[in-house]
Amino acid sequence: MVYPSSQHTKEETMGDLGQWFNSLPPMTKYWFGGTLSFSLIGRFGLIGGEWLILQYRPLFHGFQLWRPFTSLFFYPIGPATGFHFLIMVYALYKYSLRLETGHFGRNPADYLFMLLFNWLCCVIFGLIGGMTTLMDPMVLSVLYVWCQLNKDVIVSFWFGFRFKAMYLPYVLVGFNFIFFYGGFNMLLGIIVGHLYYFLTIRYPQDFGGATLLHTPEILYKFFPDQRGASGFGQAPTAPRPAAGGDTGGWGGGQRGIFRGQGHTLN
Repeated sequence: MVYPSSQHTKEETMGDLGQWFNSLPPMTKYWFGGTLSFSLIGRFGLIGGEWLILQYRPLFHGFQLWRPFTSLFFYPIGPATGFHFLIMVYALYKYSLRLETGHFGRNPADYLFMLLFNWLCCVIFGLIGGMTTLMDPMVLSVLYVWCQLNKDVIVSFWFGFRFKAMYLPYVLVGFNFIFFYGGFNMLLGIIVGHLYYFLTIRYPQDFGGATLLHTPEILYKFFPDQRGASGFGQAPTAPRPAAGGDTGGWGGGQRGIFRGQGHTLN
């Protein structure tokens, strides 16, 4: 009997990972890939982390204009932060993918504008509040928008806890506060997500106000709608959840974070 060589198995694995990564929609792919790349670059010292973080004086006095961009992708990985990094990367992948392929599936320019708006707000809040990395607030801002658009969907968290999606951002903040002694950056992410959601959906629809945010036309030229432009202020149509709860939630209905088809990792 001939067994496949380990080299052949590695090549197949790398090929499968490459196909999976290339199958991701563009915004999620580059955000996810950039986060892994810059974080590993800083982790192994190829570029010092002090050159990648957001700092007021180097940005405005040293004209190091790359810092608002690299601080979005870079996160200092270490023994005390590695597990938190994995959780946030998973949430980035999960909820960015869901928004980009679901609610904004036919409107990529609108999704890109949402990311740009949230990122700009995170940069401003980061400079004011002294945040050096923007991964936590950016991920929470995207997660918050998904949870508001699916607020009555039942999601599952660790150890079988089940609750409505609208509470998930606050549960994550509490979880981070208890286990990692942090949470301020994530609270700012909730504020940013709420600002976007209020200006683009709730204020126009629930209060009858004007649409205050509009996607620039130049983005539609590069990322045209697959149907007529939906414009901001119109809530995307949410998919009908499957019977029994969430179509995915934090880990998907009967699934939890880092779960597959029903295999729990507590």
